Order: sequence, then C-alpha cells, then structure tokens
Amino acid sequence: MFKKVLVANRGEIAVQIIRALHDMGITAVAVYSSADKDALFVHLADEAICIGGPQPSESYLNMAQIISAANLTGCEAIHPGYGFLSENAEFAELCETCHIKFIGPSHELIALMGDKANAREAMKKAGVPVIPGSDGVVNTVAQAEQVADQIGFPVLLKSAAGGGGKGIREVDRPEELKSAFEQTQQEARISYDDEDIYVEKLIRQAKHVEMQVIADNFGHVVYLPERDCSLQRNHQKVIEESPCVLISAEERRHLGEIVANATLKLGYTNTGTYEFLMDDEHHFYFMEMNTRLQVEHTITEEVTGIELVKGQLAVAAGEELPFTQADAAVKGHALECRLNAEDPTNNFAPQPGQINHLFFPAGSLGVRIDSGVTNGSFISPFYDSMIAKVIVHLNDRDTVISKMHRILGELEIDGIRTNQSFLDYLIGTDKFHQGIYSTSYIQNEVLSDKEGFHATQSV
Repeated sequence: MFKKVLVANRGEIAVQIIRALHDMGITAVAVYSSADKDALFVHLADEAICIGGPQPSESYLNMAQIISAANLTGCEAIHPGYGFLSENAEFAELCETCHIKFIGPSHELIALMGDKANAREAMKKAGVPVIPGSDGVVNTVAQAEQVADQIGFPVLLKSAAGGGGKGIREVDRPEELKSAFEQTQQEARISYDDEDIYVEKLIRQAKHVEMQVIADNFGHVVYLPERDCSLQRNHQKVIEESPCVLISAEERRHLGEIVANATLKLGYTNTGTYEFLMDDEHHFYFMEMNTRLQVEHTITEEVTGIELVKGQLAVAAGEELPFTQADAAVKGHALECRLNAEDPTNNFAPQPGQINHLFFPAGSLGVRIDSGVTNGSFISPFYDSMIAKVIVHLNDRDTVISKMHRILGELEIDGIRTNQSFLDYLIGTDKFHQGIYSTSYIQNEVLSDKEGFHATQSV
C-alpha cells in the first residue's frame, strides 16, 4: 500500500479522500489555490502546498505544478477526485511518465471514453445497448440531417468531447437543426477545443440510471446497485437515490452483468460509472462512461457498506479488491440532496460569499453530510457552488424521505442563498414519492408551475 498520496482536488471530495487516507494510515498531501488557503481540506491534510492563483487553470488544472508538488513531497500516487483533471488522459499519462501512480483507469481508456462517439462504438462491440444515432461523428449539417431523418425527431446533438451537461442541444423539428448544429459546434469549440459532434435519438420521459463498477488487475469486477439520477436541471444532477424504485432485482442483475462483462472486455481497472437512459418499457441505452469517482458515489457507499475511495486505493496499489459481488447487495435505501450556493429565484444563479452561520443537523441514525465548508468559509466564485451533499440511508424509502425533510428543515445557513427549500419541495412532490419522475420533470413540470412551485417565491 502507498505511504503518501497527493490529493489533486478541493472541497468536499478532497476532504473525503483525505479522511480515507488517514483511516488507512496513509499520509495525505493537499494542493490548493490562493483562494482556498483557509479551506477545510487544507487544514485536514498532513502537508499542503499552494500551487497557484484562484483560476482553475492557474492551480487545479495546472498539471506541471501538481506533478512538481507530488515530486517535492515524495508522493507515490495522485488521487484526482472528480472534475478538474480526473478524466484528463494527458494528465494520467504524465503521471505514468513521471512514475507516479494515477488512481484511476489507464490513460488509453480515459481517452477512449472521453470521446463520446468512440465510446459508443466501443460499447456496441462490448455488448452494451446504445441509443440509436450516428456511427461516429458528423462533420456537416447535411450529415446530421441524414442521421436525424433515419432515426426520427426529436434528436440530441452532442459534443463528442463533452461532459457535465455542456455541448448538448435538443432538436425537435428539421427546421431547427441547422442553427442548433452551429451553436453546438461553437460551444464545443470554446469549451473543449474540439468541434466534433454526434447525433442520437432523444428519449423523453426517460430515467437517468447509472451503474458503478470497480475492477482490479486480477480479473475481478464488482458492479454496484444502480443509482437513479433523473432529477436534473439543465442536465445537472440535483437529487440522487439508490436503488431505483422502478427497477427489479432481476433487471439489476441483468444490467450488472452487462456492465461487468463490458468492463472485462475493455480491460478496464479501478472505478467507473456506466450511465444509461431507461425508457418507459425499461429498455436501457448507454449514454456515456465516467472514468472516475462520481459525486453521488456516497449513496452507493451507504446502500452497500462498501467504501469506494479505499477500494480505489487498493486497486491502484496492485492489490485485489477487498470485497466481492456478494458484498454489493442492496441494503436499505439511500437518498442524496446536493445543497448548492445558488438562488432559485434568479434562475439558480451562483451565490458566492461568506457563510456567517452554518449548522448541519448530524448525529442522527442514517444521516451523512459530506462538506468542505465550515462556519466562516467563503464560497468562491471560481469553483463549483456545491456546499454539501446531504445523505440519508435507512431501511425503507418512505422513512428516508421523512427524515430528509426533517434534516433539510433543521439545516441552517446564513450569509448566502441556497437551494435548500427547493430540495425540500422536490422530495415532497407526488411524482417523487411514486418514483416516476423523469429527466425532464424539473424543467417541464416543476419550474413551469404545473406542480405548483414558483421560481419567484422566497426560498
């Protein structure tokens, strides 16, 4: 096992990785930007090095500085967390070149899965069902029109290099395609320096269901219970739960076997997540694979009792997985709400500023709150606006929802606006209680007032 590991991230995920390292007796080294000098993760680390200014490009995306920090402190490995460099194939390869273990899959597989068009083709070959769409990228509007005519409208235009909900356009009618194609191409060029686009069938009223795997270098693969991540706004996840209430044990086993077999065929190691759309008839269609730890991995940990960061470290250190498929059985129900510094009354605009008062109602059975902030912390405008992940895990879903209502009601935060009341509203809706919400539910029903929520109300 490693003796010293550098954490190339910030915020709550850096806190969680540092805690896992300490549990395992491993020295944790943090890197931080000048904006994060007083952050919780910096204080928790055994060593901390400032690597640049507040802009991500100056610090958390600065590969040379991170590698230098690892070499300076004698780190054997780097854990990238999620976001920033976690899915950067160049960085993973650079770590390898510098004889530092990258805690994740190989740079070749990161590159393969990072190109959504190539990932789709790889999954087809590995026996994973994919959404009907173009074979590879389309370079012209005419090519996009041809594919759209074949599969039928509505369609999605997606950046091949995209992720995190960027570089995506919905197209309902043929006359909208030309403009949408040009806009998507421009956004892809600006965001990813890559204007490749592919086309796929838009499946509305779908569930966003994902299944995480973890594999070692000895041919062992464990799939973990699915997560329902359908509560989204602008393709950004808001609330997640595990398991999905609409999926049977047999469907879980079937989907799990598909992703486990694909993982073996790909030669994939460490952890990754297969993301699917599930239609009304429970057909599953592959969307993408995230070659990293997910934000919502916490509900999987809760519902299985498996600590995924520690599993990642074991695999990266060349050890066998410390658990088996039998250990990954569903135990109860877990729900996660993402508490963000954002204003629902102003189109969910980020709300940077200082937290003057903070109270997390922990100390209750089944309650977990993962956060990187404390009283007095400053929410920076340079980074993601998430304050905390609020997780409840108990034996049954109704009890989980009831307790989450209480936790959200007791939680106190002053100094900045948050989506606290919006989260509480969502888990109180009839469709959430029935588990029949889709990826379009928030945008098309909640925020359109059909469900009675008014975005202009004080929340």
